[in-house]
Amino acid sequence: MSATIDINNVTKAYGSLTVLDEISLGIEAGEFIVFLGPSGCGKSTLLRMIAGLESVDKGTISIGGDRIDTLPPGKRGVAMVFQTYALYPHMTVAQNMAFGLENIKIDKAEIRKRVEAAAETLEMSHLLDRKPAKLSGGQRQRVAIGRAIVKEPKAFLFDEPLSNLDAALRSRTRLELAQLHQRLGSTMIFVTHDQVEAMTLAHRIVVMHDRKIEQIGTPMEIYQRPATRFVAEFVGSPAMSMLPIKALEAKAGKTGLDVAGAGMIETTIKLPADFKLDGAAIGLRSEDTFVVNPGEDGLGLTVSVVERLGERTLLYGKLDNGLDLIVEDSGRSTVRAGDRVLVGFDEKALHVFDGNDKAYHWQEEA
Repeated sequence: MSATIDINNVTKAYGSLTVLDEISLGIEAGEFIVFLGPSGCGKSTLLRMIAGLESVDKGTISIGGDRIDTLPPGKRGVAMVFQTYALYPHMTVAQNMAFGLENIKIDKAEIRKRVEAAAETLEMSHLLDRKPAKLSGGQRQRVAIGRAIVKEPKAFLFDEPLSNLDAALRSRTRLELAQLHQRLGSTMIFVTHDQVEAMTLAHRIVVMHDRKIEQIGTPMEIYQRPATRFVAEFVGSPAMSMLPIKALEAKAGKTGLDVAGAGMIETTIKLPADFKLDGAAIGLRSEDTFVVNPGEDGLGLTVSVVERLGERTLLYGKLDNGLDLIVEDSGRSTVRAGDRVLVGFDEKALHVFDGNDKAYHWQEEA
């Protein structure tokens, strides 16, 4: 079972502090949506409003075309998986999964059927008679997910469910969640501040910041064509390098961007006549830069730190004007700290941000 979710002009405030300001979002049935953003951006609050754990001050929330923001949590047709597992230690796995259904007087045979089906889906049928103390952290999280599955909800809501797991287990559980969604085909909303989780799991990512939605898009749209400077700097590891623009110069079919002290960078990116220069910057991802051969044109970079990652090498350094830049070289790079190299970049991958933090990107000619 899955359903559409429509959030229309939703606002939430605590006294004089507004934490969500007229949020609107449409989610398709069966879609896996990730709310991504830094701590305090309102992503968990929005999820809790859908679940009915927080009230809606303004606006409406509908599931499957039916308004639910005035209903109690148990009547909304959603199931929530929290950061903490919240399992009953004296109950077995099967009893933990069945408890919620027993409270609403579901037939015992139906409960047994649902628990066994969920356990098979989560590949933990052999754990049904164990108690939580005998389970690993990943197994406990699967029990919490199973407890949600047996409710057969219209939508699943995940509030940072992997944050209590160690790195290796987190990676494995992340893949298990992706596979679970493929098997169930249910509508899922997942809250995280971890961009790797967002890029791995999401059909679409909703990037949130400062009480509002900054951008909605597929993982690669968010990564390759960020709508704002915040999105560009928040998504991606290492972070996008930013080079301040001091002046613009019109050229034949191009625009010259003067990065003071580092030289003129030419681009075919179309910039509006009212482009705000104060606070403008060029954005470069490390994988779109490279070390050029001596004698070729490039920006001068003095390398301070070399990070060898096996398949690639990251060079952290300063341009001749003192600005920081991160450059990618091959895994067999011979560059060492203290070396001075010349750096080139893929002009099509350049990002330009105006003083209002709006992004402009290269457009392929029709």
